[in-house]
Amino acid sequence: MTTEKNTTKEKKKAPANTEGRFSHGMDAVIYNKEGKEAGKVSLPESVFNTPFNADLVHQVVTTMQNNARTMVAHTKDRSEVRGGGRKPWRQKGTGRARHGSRRSPIWRGGGVTFGPRSEKDYTGKLNRKMKVKALYSVLSKKMKDGEVLFVDDLGFAEPKAKEAKQVLTALSRVKGFEGLARKKNAAFIALDEFSEVAAKSFGNFGNVEVDAVANLNPVDVLRFKYLIITKPEESLAVLEAKHR
Repeated sequence: MTTEKNTTKEKKKAPANTEGRFSHGMDAVIYNKEGKEAGKVSLPESVFNTPFNADLVHQVVTTMQNNARTMVAHTKDRSEVRGGGRKPWRQKGTGRARHGSRRSPIWRGGGVTFGPRSEKDYTGKLNRKMKVKALYSVLSKKMKDGEVLFVDDLGFAEPKAKEAKQVLTALSRVKGFEGLARKKNAAFIALDEFSEVAAKSFGNFGNVEVDAVANLNPVDVLRFKYLIITKPEESLAVLEAKHR
């Protein structure tokens, strides 16, 4: 009798926690430049079905920011300051405190103690798998929050800020993306291939950045409110190939 009860309990175990995970074969709507539905695309589970790993994302983002840091601030210590080769005054008999050099940090114009140095190295090691896993984690979170928009094409015949503005206005009418009209950090546009014409078209808008989807990284995704991915079939293939 005891054995049967234990077996029953084992069968009634709670299912695995799938909260925040997308179902198999989840589709997303594709829009055109006019903000109208133009089809659907199947999302790769390896890219958009990754649990959010806050610790990994923090490590990758801070390391990438440190690696991109340019050391400019630089102070001179007492060995680098000009002058001070002669003792300011004799050791005794003047009534003043003893000093050996004008380059001392306690003198005005002297060296700086523990000041910033340009040779300081903030770079850290970051392997490719960590970057890819963090990117997938952030993309999955963005998708879950409804902040990823798929657009069939943003091709421009020539650089035209007016046309780019019309595209943003049209896409801001899509439900959930009204914030594309925000003044700051509105959207990152990931193109299937980098287009200088498209980059110049959006170049006058300080709230939008354009780059190829192959260069997408967690820092760019988190820096902007929305992510716009063009030509989803080609772009998703590039993203999915990153973990191979």
